[in-house]
Amino acid sequence: MATAMTGHGMAFIRKLSGVLHSRLQVLHPQQLACVHTSTSLESKNWERRNLKVYPPQGADDDRRPAEVHHSRRQIKYSKDKMWYLAKMIRGMSIDEAIAQLSFNDKKGAKIMKEVLEEAQEMAVKNHNVEYKSNMYVAESFSGKGMYLKRIRYHARGRFGIMDKVNCHYFVKLVEGSPPKIEDKTSFDQAKEYVQDLKNRTIIHSL
Repeated sequence: MATAMTGHGMAFIRKLSGVLHSRLQVLHPQQLACVHTSTSLESKNWERRNLKVYPPQGADDDRRPAEVHHSRRQIKYSKDKMWYLAKMIRGMSIDEAIAQLSFNDKKGAKIMKEVLEEAQEMAVKNHNVEYKSNMYVAESFSGKGMYLKRIRYHARGRFGIMDKVNCHYFVKLVEGSPPKIEDKTSFDQAKEYVQDLKNRTIIHSL
């Protein structure tokens, strides 16, 4: 009786595994990523903003400026080094940003220039932008990518841990001229800082 039950159990397991295998083959390869632990690395939430559809505008409304979101993932570069370059071009026109990156000899500047040129082509091709030079960098920032731990060997059989770093770069281009930045003195900045301190809410205070 025990032998018969074992045989039935093995047959049931084989049948179940066959059904699961056939269903997984029908699924799209991207849908199989749900069983993997690194699905967040493949998510494209930043690029999904390009798919946003706005309601139609009236005849008297001002033309809505086009917005282009673009990124590059898993760049073999430090996120902190990339942040300095991203901050440098923030608020510049697209031509000025590309010119500044062209004269910079850093590795991240070359990558960032390629991303901006790709975003320019996307704007003209997919977002109905008439002049590719009529855009400015509205948002530009970097993020932490995948970090791989490796062994660094030292003398006398000792070792340390080092990181193989990667980063992401995100940029948002908006049609039009860059907005004017107010020139603030150090005294004005200090007054704003003090006012922010006065307006803050301290939890569990009297």
